[in-house]
Amino acid sequence: MPIIKSAIKRVRQEARRTQRNTVTKNRYKSLIKEMTELVEAKKMAEAVKLLPATQKAIDMAVKKNLMHKNTAARKKSSLAKMVGGAPAKKPAAKKAPAKKSE
Repeated sequence: MPIIKSAIKRVRQEARRTQRNTVTKNRYKSLIKEMTELVEAKKMAEAVKLLPATQKAIDMAVKKNLMHKNTAARKKSSLAKMVGGAPAKKPAAKKAPAKKSE
């Protein structure tokens, strides 16, 4: 147990922050788990409805520095692919060569 006043305060602050961070982490983890269970159960309509809430929870974790932004992007992308929410990329149309004006 710390003896110095500032160290005692730091322990109190750490406890509050840990509790706050745990709530945020549990929220996005449980939403991800729920989405994967819905997809495995072939309940795509419900999974699509849950997708925005899950993405929002992941974004909140990034905002609070609980997750790196690239990790969040990877998770959101994989969730979108699971529910088929990712738009298919269209092949780039070839441009006709530009005519030179003389």
